[in-house]
Amino acid sequence: MKLTSYEPYWLRKNGLITAYPSLTEDIETDVLIIGAGITGSLMAHQVVKDGYRTVVIDRRDIATGSTSATTSMLQYEIDIPLHKLIEKVGEQTAVASYQACFDSISQLKTLVDEVQSDCGFAFQDSLLYASKPSHSRMLQKELYSRAKYGFPVRWLTESEILETYGIQKTFGGILTDRGGRVDAYILANDLLSYNVAKGLRVYDRTELSEVKENDEFLLAVTSQGKRIKAKRMIYSTGYEVTELLSKKVVKLLSSFALVSEQNLPGIEKYKNTLFWNTDDPYMYFRSTDDGRLLVGGQDLPFKNEELRDKLIDKQTAKLEGYIKKHLVDFELTTDYTWAGTFGETKDGLPFIGEHKDYPNAYFVLGFGGNGITFSVAGMVMVSNWLRGKTHHLTDYFRFDR
Repeated sequence: MKLTSYEPYWLRKNGLITAYPSLTEDIETDVLIIGAGITGSLMAHQVVKDGYRTVVIDRRDIATGSTSATTSMLQYEIDIPLHKLIEKVGEQTAVASYQACFDSISQLKTLVDEVQSDCGFAFQDSLLYASKPSHSRMLQKELYSRAKYGFPVRWLTESEILETYGIQKTFGGILTDRGGRVDAYILANDLLSYNVAKGLRVYDRTELSEVKENDEFLLAVTSQGKRIKAKRMIYSTGYEVTELLSKKVVKLLSSFALVSEQNLPGIEKYKNTLFWNTDDPYMYFRSTDDGRLLVGGQDLPFKNEELRDKLIDKQTAKLEGYIKKHLVDFELTTDYTWAGTFGETKDGLPFIGEHKDYPNAYFVLGFGGNGITFSVAGMVMVSNWLRGKTHHLTDYFRFDR
C-alpha cells in the first residue's frame, strides 16, 4: 500500500536522514520488530533498553510511510470525547485511556531529552472549539466530564477565542495546557540511530514475506529469501496491518494537509497552541518549529491511492478556504500539500496486544489522532509482557474487546 502522495513536508524539510542496509544474510535475534516508523522506533528503544537483542526491518526507507505524513499533534484527547467514550466503553476504560495519553506526552519529552533528539518537541496548549451552537452544549458536557476526572481544562468564550487567537465564527471551546508538537520523522530516525549505537540492527528495504512457527522460535522470511530467527515479534505496521489480518479492525481514510510559507504575518498567535474543531471530520491546525502553519483535515473514505491523489488539490483548497474564512488578520500562502492514509476504530482506541492468529507476537497499532501517544503507552505495555508482567491497559486495548 502506498501510504502517502506527493511528498510530505517532513521529507522535503529533512531529506533522507539515515540509510541502512537491506538484509543480505540469515540472522538470529531475541525480538524482531516489523516497521521502522515512529511506533517501531519507540518499540525498539524500549526493547533495547530492556536488554534484548533487537532487529528492526522495514519495506521502505526509514520512517517514509505514515510517519512522514503525520501532522504530529500530540493530544491526550481521543477522537471520541471522554463523556461519549464513557458511554461507549465504560468509565474505567475511558478514563484510563485518556490518562494514558495524558501521561504519554510528558513521557515522550523525557525520551526526547534522553536521546537528545532535535525533533522540535514543544509542550503546547490545546483548544477544541465548537463549530456550531449545538456543539457548544456538547463541549460544556465534555468540560464537566474532564474536570471531574482531574484533567486540567477551562472554558473560553467565543469573544475570548477571537481576541486571543483571531479565530472567528466559533461558539466557545475547551482549553487545556497538556498538548505538544513534534517532528515524528526526525524523532524516529534519532531513536533508531541512538539505539544502533547500543547494538540495535536496522534493515530498510527489507520486506517480510512469511512467518513460520515452531515451539522454540519464529522464523521470519523476507521477500529476498533471507531468514530471521526470533523469539518474539512486534508488529508496528500501522494501517498496513489490513494486509495481515483477516478481520477488519480499522476504517481507512484519506487525510489531507498543507504547510504555509515561513513566518507569515500573524503566525505568532498560533505558535503555542494546537487547534481543532468539532466538525466531523474535524479540522485542525498548528504551527511548526520553523514558523509555518500546518493545516489538516477534510478526511474522506479511502478507496484507492489513485483517487486519493487526484483529490489533493480539491481537498487542500477546502483547507485553505477554511483558514481564510476563520482566521482574521492572517493571509495564508501555501508551500506544500500532501495526502496520507489514516484510520479510525469504532471506539477510538488502539489495538495493542496479542492476536490469536500470531503466537509469540505483539501488535502495537495506535490508530486515530493519538497514534504517537498510544504508541508511547504501548512501549511500557510490551516491556511488561516481555518480562512476564501484566499491564492495566491490556484488556482495554485487546483485539477481542
